[in-house]
Amino acid sequence: MADIIVQGERWFPSPSTFADDLPTLWGDWGCDSEVGRLRAVLMRRPGPEVDRLIDPEPFRWAAAVDPGVARAQHDALADVYRAHGVKVHYVENMRKDRPNAVFVRDLMFMTPEGAIIGRPAMASRRGEERFVTEALGALGVPVLLTVHGEGTFEGACAMWVDRKTVVLGTGVRCNRAGANQVEGILRDIGVERVIRYQIPFGSIHLDGVINIADRDKAMIFPWQVPYDVCRELIDMGFKLIENPHIDEIKGSLGCNFVAIEPGVVVMPAGNPKSKAVLEEAGVVVIDVQIDELMKGLGAVHCMTAFLKRDPI
Repeated sequence: MADIIVQGERWFPSPSTFADDLPTLWGDWGCDSEVGRLRAVLMRRPGPEVDRLIDPEPFRWAAAVDPGVARAQHDALADVYRAHGVKVHYVENMRKDRPNAVFVRDLMFMTPEGAIIGRPAMASRRGEERFVTEALGALGVPVLLTVHGEGTFEGACAMWVDRKTVVLGTGVRCNRAGANQVEGILRDIGVERVIRYQIPFGSIHLDGVINIADRDKAMIFPWQVPYDVCRELIDMGFKLIENPHIDEIKGSLGCNFVAIEPGVVVMPAGNPKSKAVLEEAGVVVIDVQIDELMKGLGAVHCMTAFLKRDPI
């Protein structure tokens, strides 16, 4: 019998993109806005790590917490999400010396094609991201990048404006090396405009001074949002909702909210002036009591990592 000679591999690569394959091969994940209807989130219910929070100073907490109250308040926030049709997933495992792990938003940034895993700037937080990566892997969420080398980046240093536009802040929690890595991935998946934002000294993340509440409405703390950032948003058709109430912006985190759909936000209770500013602009506000968790200097947005939002 003559030898059969096969020339070439006789197959051709699939023309589908990663985004095409994502729903069937990975799962229904993706986020390209801050306000599209929220469908799924990743959170960390406070575990044994808060029981050990006797000395809060090394972790930048304002005070020790009552673990039972902290868990009850976290559950109440999760219940608000569930009541609005949001699937809540959890980071189940964590180091017992990482109380800041409750602030999951800092550890990842979701894109339309998967997650970017951050690298915290604080030594006392490093390693939390390993367990977020573990949780994402179990869910089938692709990881596009883990910030590496000398880079530092936390997810709350980035914010979607639309599918083509992201605000990317550098400061104490995100250095130039980290921002450059993140921008590279964003451009690879089709982001055309990256608005660089130098986060002021004394501020940590973007969501303390700017947040998007509706398709064309953004709340800002006017004294710490650069003119160039405001100009770009205005040119894109945004109305800027100025919140000048420094006591709430800095003290009770009145800008640290999450939109569950366009024009409907969940914000920390205890911010009546910030709530009024939003409502006067036509935004519906649901407030939730999380004062025990806010001893960690984070609020609703910090505790919520988006996994799935509907396109807008």
